[in-house]
Amino acid sequence: MSIRPYFRWFSSMVSVCSAIAIGTFSSVTSSAKAAETVVVRKGILESSISVADLRELAKTGKVPKKLQTYADLLSEAQRSQIFGALTAKIPLNVVGLSNLLNTRIGSAILTDLTTVIPRRDGAGVQALRAALVLGANAPEGLSVLSFIESYPSSRVVVDLDRAFSVLGNLNAGFWQTQRFMAAIAPQLAAVKPALNLPFDPTLPGPNSVQVLKLDLNDSARNRRIPVDVYWSKAATADKPTIVFSHGLGSVRTDLRYLAEHLASYGYVVAALEHPGSNETNTNAAIAGKSRLLAPQEFLDRPKDISFVLDELAKLNKTDDNLQGKIAIDRSMIIGYSFGGATALSVAGAELQLSGLKQRCQGDLIGFSLGEGIQCAAAGLPEERYQLRDARIKRAIVMNPTTSLLFGETGLSKIKIPTLIVAGSADKTTPALVEQIAGFPKIPSPKWLVGFVGGTHLSVKDPSTTLDQVGRPSTVITGDELVGDQAASIRNYIKVISLAMAAQLTDEAEKYAIFLTPEYAQFSSTNAIPVRLITEIPPETNAVVQTFIQGNK
Repeated sequence: MSIRPYFRWFSSMVSVCSAIAIGTFSSVTSSAKAAETVVVRKGILESSISVADLRELAKTGKVPKKLQTYADLLSEAQRSQIFGALTAKIPLNVVGLSNLLNTRIGSAILTDLTTVIPRRDGAGVQALRAALVLGANAPEGLSVLSFIESYPSSRVVVDLDRAFSVLGNLNAGFWQTQRFMAAIAPQLAAVKPALNLPFDPTLPGPNSVQVLKLDLNDSARNRRIPVDVYWSKAATADKPTIVFSHGLGSVRTDLRYLAEHLASYGYVVAALEHPGSNETNTNAAIAGKSRLLAPQEFLDRPKDISFVLDELAKLNKTDDNLQGKIAIDRSMIIGYSFGGATALSVAGAELQLSGLKQRCQGDLIGFSLGEGIQCAAAGLPEERYQLRDARIKRAIVMNPTTSLLFGETGLSKIKIPTLIVAGSADKTTPALVEQIAGFPKIPSPKWLVGFVGGTHLSVKDPSTTLDQVGRPSTVITGDELVGDQAASIRNYIKVISLAMAAQLTDEAEKYAIFLTPEYAQFSSTNAIPVRLITEIPPETNAVVQTFIQGNK
């Protein structure tokens, strides 16, 4: 996760320079101050903007009179983009930043930046590195402005054409998804059906939920694994045990609302924390104290699931409250983001890394964050890994990373019914690349749920997304749809999770309606339409294949 804030800063800087230039090339240039000047170049034309004026804009939110002429030439969205970029701060200290710049992806970004901010003396990479490190050491921390003011030159020159080119190449998967959504838009129109539902599964169940906190230790792998077990007195071995796997740099409470909801209906839910890829590990990586993501984590995460199931089996025999109530051999896994890849692995998807190792040797600048995360697996020694746990009988996989990890046929090895969730506005794991393209490879029975307008954080518990509210929009992360705005998404997740779990019980028929396209349309809102399919229609698949071939 430490690469994410840097990507946000990089794209914000390019956006600022590009948006400013749109106005400056159409007007008289402003006066420049020595050593505090941004020079925007397009062909043989140049325009200068004082950093002092940019600082005033960042501080007050008001456009200085000197820049008002330029501001009038910009759209409201462009002005908002500039302000957001100028006020963004990057939570990287000098050590963490230096570690990032010494990685392959850091080197790729520096190389691309040298074409945006050219130097005639050939010292482009060194100048950029110095400005980044010095900017990170500034009292305000690393920002667009502290970077500019730390740049070792009397002025910072930005090549506008190259800036737009680099900007357009960032996160290619997201932009492909947007073009794909536009292409299939006519097929998404649907009339909201009138359904006679037996009950409302978005409401909490009748049972009071309790949480048992465990601190487990896998001595064989030297892994300490915290687990929160959600349960109620209605828990019974007739219902499957449900295990949660969180995303990279996150925590076991990612889906607390969902754990509480399922437990209120009598399910036992175990939310574990993966120590090599949780929030604690990521914070240590940002501080330069550990690696962001070791290759072994792609193997250890599925093993964490199996270890926790082993421990729950012991608990089923010894715990006064849960004895005889935990159905280990009929378990369901729910994975989110990087945890989605973990869930697919224990569901039987085979890691196939030969293509990943080759692809990750190339230019990474157009990768989404999800693709960059998968490249960490290139350090594993073998080409294939099978990590299935046969006790897992169903899987729900939300916003997963799949595009590189499972190769051409890895997803076809899945052995259990699987439901995939995608958000059309997800910039971290873009839907077309990470979820839609791989869906035809998964054996039936399967379901693909799409939230039109949903983002990467929309499915998470509101308590873990509050820090995202109000962040500036950039081409990498975007404005996240969270909190009350995403309430309909979380409600639908509650329902399909209950329905999937119920298929392993004698209530399967009662819940079957909630796994239909009709219920998805019934659950749609004007702001967030929901669609569910079990196969990609031929006319849509033709569009999918066109985009896939164009991406090769």
